[in-house]
Amino acid sequence: MTAVELHTPVLLDEALAALNLTPAGIYIDATFGRGGHSLAMLRHLGTHGRVYAFDKDPEAVRHAHNMFADEPRFTIRHGSYVQLEQFARAWGIMARVQGILMDLGVSSPQLDTPERGFSFRDEGPLDMRMDTTQGESAATWLARASEADIAYVLKEYGEERYAKRIARAIVNARVQTPFTTTRQLAEVVAAANPAWERHKDPSTRAFQGIRIFINNELADLDQALPQALNVLAPSGRLVVISFHSLEDRIVKNFMRDEAKGDDLPPDFPIRAAELHARMRLVGKAVKPSDDEIRANPRARSAVLRVAARLS
Repeated sequence: MTAVELHTPVLLDEALAALNLTPAGIYIDATFGRGGHSLAMLRHLGTHGRVYAFDKDPEAVRHAHNMFADEPRFTIRHGSYVQLEQFARAWGIMARVQGILMDLGVSSPQLDTPERGFSFRDEGPLDMRMDTTQGESAATWLARASEADIAYVLKEYGEERYAKRIARAIVNARVQTPFTTTRQLAEVVAAANPAWERHKDPSTRAFQGIRIFINNELADLDQALPQALNVLAPSGRLVVISFHSLEDRIVKNFMRDEAKGDDLPPDFPIRAAELHARMRLVGKAVKPSDDEIRANPRARSAVLRVAARLS
């Protein structure tokens, strides 16, 4: 196996504990990546247990077919977790799933493969698509987007303080030479950024913002979370690992709102049991240990949240 294939997912033990695995349970790995979570789940399941998975990235799906070619308890499809209910219906597991895991954001293999265009550290084509079979690449979008649209994406999704200044620099630079590579973009962003953060590449926020926009990550998450409730069995667990504040805010608010139930005034004369809550929160947010962060610096921003479907 290569180093990529041996990659250990962030918060693996914590995620497995949160899923509350049972030998004959049915589980969904909604972000297969390189299969670390799916493999660990299967090791905890008996002969009647099942893991269903999907991933936007066709390379991840190819890897899964090779990795689990002789594993009858495992099934994967190419697609996004925004298709969660569609896949669950096709598999005949609606309202029968004991646990759903979503490990959000870009995967390490995607970051570590320069040809995918996610990393500002390595030279590669400016692509950034998780699903390379469809959609617009970052290079194509940057070639046509207005300065205002670029600034909006950098600020809204990258939380970039100097979004307008960097957007202006991008538009000015593309007049001379169209953006085609990651280093080309990173150099323009770095030159336009007047205040580099300590221990952080000046291109980090810009690349994050463009990647999230190109892959429609936040809108997909907004659509997928409610579907998880319909797919889970009563008491089934939804486990989500986020890697930046925008994702985590969506997950936290969704779980909180579903656990609270109907949005009524605090003094409204109704019992808590009548508020139609659909979930209960399970524990507090979990973050990686110092040891895990030392072993894998990419884990430092991870947050794991858990909620269970009520009957």
